[in-house]
Amino acid sequence: MLSLRPLCLLAALALGGTVSAAPYNTFDGPGFPACNNVAAVHNATSVDDIQSLVKGAIAAGQKVRASGKGHMWYDTMCSDDPNTVIIRTEEVNGISEFDLDAGTVVIEAGVTFLQLAEYLHARGASAGYTLVNWNITLAGCVAMGAHRSSIREDSMVAAGVLELDIVDGNGELRHIVRNNDDDEWLAASTSLGLLGVIARMKFKIYPDFKVYAEQKTLEEKDVLDGDIYGMIAPYATANFWSEHIQWWPYKRKFHHRYYDVVPTNTSSQEGFQNTFSVTDLEGNTARTLLDSGRYLPTSNMLAEEIFFGLWSKPNFREKTTNQPIETWPVYGWNYDVLIGGLYPDQRPLWEVGVQGYTLELAFPITQANAMLKRVRQLFDDELKKLIVMTSTYRSGINIKFGRPYFDFLGQVTYNTSDGADWSKGVIMLDFPSFRPTVGDNTRFNEPFYHNLAKVLIDEFPCRPHWTKNTREIFTQAAKNIDPGHIARFKAVRERFDPNGIFRSVVGEAIGVY
Repeated sequence: MLSLRPLCLLAALALGGTVSAAPYNTFDGPGFPACNNVAAVHNATSVDDIQSLVKGAIAAGQKVRASGKGHMWYDTMCSDDPNTVIIRTEEVNGISEFDLDAGTVVIEAGVTFLQLAEYLHARGASAGYTLVNWNITLAGCVAMGAHRSSIREDSMVAAGVLELDIVDGNGELRHIVRNNDDDEWLAASTSLGLLGVIARMKFKIYPDFKVYAEQKTLEEKDVLDGDIYGMIAPYATANFWSEHIQWWPYKRKFHHRYYDVVPTNTSSQEGFQNTFSVTDLEGNTARTLLDSGRYLPTSNMLAEEIFFGLWSKPNFREKTTNQPIETWPVYGWNYDVLIGGLYPDQRPLWEVGVQGYTLELAFPITQANAMLKRVRQLFDDELKKLIVMTSTYRSGINIKFGRPYFDFLGQVTYNTSDGADWSKGVIMLDFPSFRPTVGDNTRFNEPFYHNLAKVLIDEFPCRPHWTKNTREIFTQAAKNIDPGHIARFKAVRERFDPNGIFRSVVGEAIGVY
């Protein structure tokens, strides 16, 4: 997500690159801290500059956290040590050593998916399916274990990495090569930024290709009682959302979106997907309606009806004309269809005051039906009390999937001690909800959300998404992280960062300090 900073930070950066005693915000901007109190924010301009800034912080006795575009929702990015500095990497965005025959390219810390996609498309190449949102840095995605939704294809961003350069806790540049028998690689693959700053990566690339997007509306019972694995596995990427599967609990329906490769000459259409952008009128209308839903459940019911209708149609425009595409299927180039970005005449939701809470947990796909039925039971338990629960987010409840990929801390790892079968893949419940701008910012029936999280964590083997959960969720879910993986990761962390200068709340919660 696009990082928006407090005006005081921006002013200070313009004057000299540092600021004292201020929060460092998530993409949602002021009032939404990723770090509650930091001593300074630095804009790095090169890999050498990152290394120099880390060494300077070490000499000053400071903690360090790297930040790209800020795919953060809560105050979990740093530790609570106010003597922490942020190194922003947006300006360290070189792309070099492009070699389509070898299938590789080298990218620096601040390169976003959009930057890489445009660079590769101009050269007849793509990053395949190792994709996430248009405005997040790839290095940040690797650090946090980000993923696309696919069972058939590699979808962890880290699966595309061949080599990594990390500035460690001594300020030295370490070079790590993919090797699944090497604990250093298995820790670096999803490092949570605890080993150091990812400064540079060699990444896999492929010849560019076109895909189609298709969407069907399913009855809830047909998903909850159906072959969920069979609905997802046949496709290059498939899900229940605009990029995944959308669950509309009030309507008891799902949107099933799936994609696959087509010959380039199948269609001249060049579809471009938009997930996050709205007009100011749309954003303001949604916010007003959802704010009233804090008090009136009927407003939330109406909102879900409206959002369901909007997402039943293609959320695509023709890239060459900027005109809406009205019918399924949609065709276009790999990145434009699978991810896309913002429409030129619109803004992201959070810039028009539509912010959200979120919860994301990953479960073995073998337990997908049981997990979704348990969530439905929790909805129905509220209904028995005459409390109607709905989705209060513009894109519904998002159901995503992941191909197994082994490392220590990834959501889709396997061979764990919990006895669960993670080898067939993972289902992720990504449950965003609108954050009211009225009252104390709590949601309609606020206790429901906390109970939902506790029930799922206590009753299922599940893992948290590393940037989309609260501190409380990390504390609760730590028991579900494999202790052997934690021990091996901690041993690598102690070699890379013996003094814990890259310490974070998440690292503390899961026990690697």
